[in-house]
Amino acid sequence: MKNFPILSFFIVLLSFTACSSGNNAATKSATDGKISIADFKAKLANTPNAQLIDVRTPAEVSKGTLKNAVNMDFRSAAFDTQINTLDKSKPVFIFCQSGGRSGNGYKKMKDLGFSEVYDMEGGYGAWSKQ
Repeated sequence: MKNFPILSFFIVLLSFTACSSGNNAATKSATDGKISIADFKAKLANTPNAQLIDVRTPAEVSKGTLKNAVNMDFRSAAFDTQINTLDKSKPVFIFCQSGGRSGNGYKKMKDLGFSEVYDMEGGYGAWSKQ
């Protein structure tokens, strides 16, 4: 019985930790810049000064891309130089084939001080299946 208060404390502590870890996943998805294809399409259509960036390789882009997209290959050594030519105060819409490279590009842009960056969930692969 002496250990009951200590055991109770650890059970309560564990329950708070378990509950807060579920919230971290929700917070991450709200701050990782990913938006649905429908939201990406609508927001892009209503943003006249949008900067649309396709971060896939030139070979991937040659098979199709979004109208007015500028190719800045995330895997290229020139990527950092290229994104620094963009206006950080204007919205950036970024996509790749499935979401991995654009997610990394999103993070890099946010770290560089871009104010508004949107990453298309599912990438061009999902877009082209619509």
